[in-house]
Amino acid sequence: MGKRYFCDYCDRSFQDNLHNRKKHLNGVQHLRAKRVWYDLFRDAAAILQEEQTKKPCRKFLQTGQCDFGSNCRFSHMTEQDLEKLSAQVQGEQRSKELRQEGADVPPGTIEDWLEKRAKRLSAAQSNSAVPEKPAPFQYPPGWPPVQDLPPSLQAPPPGGWPVPPNLQWG
Repeated sequence: MGKRYFCDYCDRSFQDNLHNRKKHLNGVQHLRAKRVWYDLFRDAAAILQEEQTKKPCRKFLQTGQCDFGSNCRFSHMTEQDLEKLSAQVQGEQRSKELRQEGADVPPGTIEDWLEKRAKRLSAAQSNSAVPEKPAPFQYPPGWPPVQDLPPSLQAPPPGGWPVPPNLQWG
């Protein structure tokens, strides 16, 4: 059957050869799926700027659906969506300015979590400053004494197991 190529953007696989891969990677469906994937990670300010320049989609406003989906050249955002997005952008800008000024970072950020974690780790290390000696091995309760164990479970004698004469190198 041969090797198969799986496209993470399109969530499909096909036989892997130069022609099929080139055809898929240049195809409209793949390019759209790749664009949608990267749009998920775009900055809120860039999205807001782009959406404000677009006209509203009439079909989306009337029916709540659009045949073009994310590829529509008109905006599918309502006034409330745009207001939420602009508030998010302003919040991000304020926090960025605070960090640049060197002001205290508000609680609930990653820096706060890292600071608490460092305190916990240092406290844990100071509590365990004296290393504990490992306990010597003991058989579990109920096991027979070592002398009563079969030879296969006993430790070898100090000089090692005796080698029978017929197995000695000679």
